[in-house]
Amino acid sequence: VQLVESGGGLVQAGGSLILSCKASGFSFNDYVIGWFRQAPGKDREGVSCFVSKDGSTYFSDSVKGRFTISSDNAKNTVSLQMNRLKPEDTAVYYCARTPTLPGSANWHYYQIPKIYDSWGQGTQVTVSS
Repeated sequence: VQLVESGGGLVQAGGSLILSCKASGFSFNDYVIGWFRQAPGKDREGVSCFVSKDGSTYFSDSVKGRFTISSDNAKNTVSLQMNRLKPEDTAVYYCARTPTLPGSANWHYYQIPKIYDSWGQGTQVTVSS
């Protein structure tokens, strides 16, 4: 199992970045791919996730309306489009996988880091003011 993030970097406030998570070694459609971030001195927090089985997407309140998430199933890649970036978006961003929960799971469940069993190495996003 491998998850590899790419696309981080330095951007000015108001700018955009696209992060990509390339997954390999498992059946992509059976899992939820989540994006998390961790700023220095803070806990890891859920940003967004993509439910491969039905295409559902979820976002934290802090990024809703600014970030979008999409999947290219043929390439086993989930991308996070980040628009109107703010200095408070500065963090290391990670993607991770968790098995799709049968039934009506939602962001309340999928935002929890400990339910994810495999993680990428992270990519730094820095937003300057």
